[in-house]
Amino acid sequence: MDIENTTRREQPTACATAHLTVDEIGPWISATYQAVMRTVAEQGSSLAGPPYGRYHQLDDRLLAVEAGFPVTTPITASGDVRPSALPGGPVATTIHIGSYDKMEPAYRALAEWIGEHGGEPAGDAWENYFSDPVSQPDPETWRTEIVQPYRDRTGL
Repeated sequence: MDIENTTRREQPTACATAHLTVDEIGPWISATYQAVMRTVAEQGSSLAGPPYGRYHQLDDRLLAVEAGFPVTTPITASGDVRPSALPGGPVATTIHIGSYDKMEPAYRALAEWIGEHGGEPAGDAWENYFSDPVSQPDPETWRTEIVQPYRDRTGL
């Protein structure tokens, strides 16, 4: 698996958040992306990249989910849509091709790469979705970038 090491700038986003089970994510995220796009357009901002999802495991069945888009200018909160940001700093990234339920090896590869290079994860990873399951129904062709922020644990 190819791992890329880059430094990113903080990226303003427009997003919504919820606590969901895995089975609830698909229907929620689709509606959320539509709501975020409407809010961004209503506020005169523009999308600055593909949709993203960020997940934090709360317990054995529940996840805190943040989903939205990077934006060119910050928005103000409206309904369920609020401003946020994807963090800047060093990140390790990889591209996963295939269905979402087969991404665990990519996450493991990122964690191993970070550890082997003297780092440790710095917060939750996020996923950038380059494929639209509605217009591209074959999950084996879906492209997802996984981005894991990290920090140097050696103090150098």
